[in-house]
Amino acid sequence: MKRSLALPAAAAAAALALTACGLGSTAPAAPTASAVARAPELAPGQEVSIVLESYNFGQAGAWSDTFTALLDTFHQQHPTITVTAQKPQGNSSNPANDTVSSVQAQLATGAPPDVAQLGFSDLDFTVNQLGAKPLDDLVGADAVAANYEDGHPFAPKARTLGDYNGKTYGIPFVFSTPVLFYNAGLFRQAGLDPATPPTTWDEVKAAGQRIAQATGKDGAYVDCVTETAKDWCLQSVIRSNGGRVISEDRTRLEFADPPAVEAVTMLQDLVTSGAAPKLTQQQAVEGFARGDLGMILESSALQGTFTKGAQGGGWELRGTGVPAFTGKPVVPTNSGAALFVLSADPAKQRAAWELIRFLTSEEAYVQISSRIGYLPLRTGLVDDPAGLQDWAAKNPLVRTNLQQMDPMEPWVSFPGNDYLQIRDGMMQAVEQVVLQGADPQATLSAAADRQAALLPAGG
Repeated sequence: MKRSLALPAAAAAAALALTACGLGSTAPAAPTASAVARAPELAPGQEVSIVLESYNFGQAGAWSDTFTALLDTFHQQHPTITVTAQKPQGNSSNPANDTVSSVQAQLATGAPPDVAQLGFSDLDFTVNQLGAKPLDDLVGADAVAANYEDGHPFAPKARTLGDYNGKTYGIPFVFSTPVLFYNAGLFRQAGLDPATPPTTWDEVKAAGQRIAQATGKDGAYVDCVTETAKDWCLQSVIRSNGGRVISEDRTRLEFADPPAVEAVTMLQDLVTSGAAPKLTQQQAVEGFARGDLGMILESSALQGTFTKGAQGGGWELRGTGVPAFTGKPVVPTNSGAALFVLSADPAKQRAAWELIRFLTSEEAYVQISSRIGYLPLRTGLVDDPAGLQDWAAKNPLVRTNLQQMDPMEPWVSFPGNDYLQIRDGMMQAVEQVVLQGADPQATLSAAADRQAALLPAGG
């Protein structure tokens, strides 16, 4: 199995140039979404080499180790298919932030990866500018449906996360929902009952203040308020207050409308009241893993990291669902990514599909869930003695994810080539409000007015 962790110098230089100019603003545009020819089955003994680009290879520890092992198994099962795995090229501390610019850089050289792991919030751009192939055409809608049904079926709400205009372009791969992780020991020290964690934001505020005052540790951190965090968690908070970041027809920004402003004001109040500290995402994650933070609303994908921290630090990790605004239903959103075929070569396309099928199989999800903490999209595995039943019994936090699948709504992507600028501009405004004390309505309204000019005509 070949694994490359570097791109050619020309591609790296192109990535830097694209980053400087703004994603999507100057890159050569791939053809917009259109039908493609069926990729033929591989002949017996036909050898094919493909490139997989995955941000999980850029993440140390369980992430990289797990996916390296999975590709070794795939090669044993498909000895004629050689996979070169590489991480996205870029300078971000989190490789997931470099995915789109990396693919753009390789498109500029005429050699994009054959398979790419790209975020759900990048779907619009992935289809219309990065040249993702419609799998319904490439291998047939029946084959796509059969993959979802094979063994333990995919959760119904997960199946459409890679769909665009009625066709499947990406097969959902890694997936998580927000979880309110908490330190049961700090709860007890503060006189709180860890068996009854907060269920509303008012209760989070009260518990955070209590922990900070009684223990000298930080109270509660909500990883929804910085540009680094992206907007998937923020969308959950805003939707749970009845708002949206963009209108359902994708023509108007709504993150400065009253429900959204109220939600961001609540997050600001957590900080000004002393319930929440002013920390970066990395500081909060590290602090919670050390046992120095009472609660953190974070991706369930961090479960493995926090479990290891609790075991090493001698504290007890627990978790519960997204808090509610009093009297309103919680609307969790998902983070994560799908696998897309970008190759124009029929043999590589078919090999890419075989790789995608394997990486979204029962065998793969047993490893992805048990070793990392991502929600198994084949949810029946958690009740299967031959699957994840034993692991789920030892890791009850997975049930929190499963319970949030029903009310879950997809992470909504902004439309057009400038979608990242829109998202980042919104998150910069949220960060100014929550962590710097800026006026919520004025700051969010100014950002919405600026970003509205970046929306494409017609949404």
